[in-house]
Amino acid sequence: MAEVSELAEPYLPPASGPRELQHVCKDDSEGAGQPPPPAHQDESQSAQERPFVTLTYASSLDGMISLSPGLRTTLSGPETKNVTHYLRLHHDAILIGVGTAIPDDPSLNCRYPSVSLDSQPRPVVVDPRKRFDVHGSKLAQLAVQGMGKAPWLIHAGDRKGLDETKELAFERIYIDSDRDTTSPSVIAWPLILRALKQKGVDSVMIEGGATIISTLLCMPELVDSVIVTIAPTWLGQGGVSIAPAATVVDRERRNSATLKQTAWRQFGADAVLCGRMRLAD
Repeated sequence: MAEVSELAEPYLPPASGPRELQHVCKDDSEGAGQPPPPAHQDESQSAQERPFVTLTYASSLDGMISLSPGLRTTLSGPETKNVTHYLRLHHDAILIGVGTAIPDDPSLNCRYPSVSLDSQPRPVVVDPRKRFDVHGSKLAQLAVQGMGKAPWLIHAGDRKGLDETKELAFERIYIDSDRDTTSPSVIAWPLILRALKQKGVDSVMIEGGATIISTLLCMPELVDSVIVTIAPTWLGQGGVSIAPAATVVDRERRNSATLKQTAWRQFGADAVLCGRMRLAD
């Protein structure tokens, strides 16, 4: 527990999580070198209008997160799964896309020891075209059982045509689609994050899938921390990779995304990398 806290704490949201747990987890007797200063948002209006954002995912050595599209692939070992639940404990919400929610049917709750319902993160699914059938899902079941908070579903457009009389176990959030695109199902990330902030979410942990992670890696101004678990395996060609869009400046390829203030630690067979996004020059 102390090792997890020592690595992750500088990259967590400010004053995040139950304070009593923070004091228990922190071990001042350990530590190699000076950690980076605590993560914080820029004092810009944009940062004040959105939650603290952490991107986190598990990857193979060849940058893959799944053996094939729609196939749930376990990469994290038991030690790094414990890291994941520690991180969930310190965020107000966990967000995934519908492309992850449908095949995985995830729980998105925190199973850290002695966690209370009040300390559970809010599960959020970005589902622009209302593809996810939340009824009977693990998210709804856990909410009914009192083992997780009721999920929120983010949709594009308005609520026209929906009968929500029986949808008491969750909430739908409607956001106008991005007017800069030709697709009615694309919602701009600043709008999603602003909507969460307006609903009282001060920190969100974004866990996937590949399209969401890759997109946000190209938006460093919206991301505060990145935490990646790297498993000692190669998934091979045909897998689902994390690959931000190419960056070209004056016809010259540039790095698409770069981390700064990085820290590494091994947990079991896996390595965990923490860092912050470097803004474009």
